[in-house]
Amino acid sequence: MRKSRVLTSALSVTALVFGLSVSATAAAPASALNPCGFFETASDAYYNHCTSDGSHIVIEIDDWGPNTLRCVGPGTTWIGAAGDVDGAWYVGRTC
Repeated sequence: MRKSRVLTSALSVTALVFGLSVSATAAAPASALNPCGFFETASDAYYNHCTSDGSHIVIEIDDWGPNTLRCVGPGTTWIGAAGDVDGAWYVGRTC
């Protein structure tokens, strides 16, 4: 009788730990898909303005030639091909 309780407890703990690790792993890619700020995929460059206030901000884009300024709204904005953009950042003002 004691062996069955130990086995049941061990299986329950294993299932709980496995379930938590699977749910944590499943949640990670969703947040990693569109991180705040500049990010790239294999072919494209994006800027994700993470805000809940609806503001539009000015970003500076490090691309071929002189850097360019661009106004972006909330959410993810395509800013060019990944091979053409080396980075982008918030310049500290709204537009």
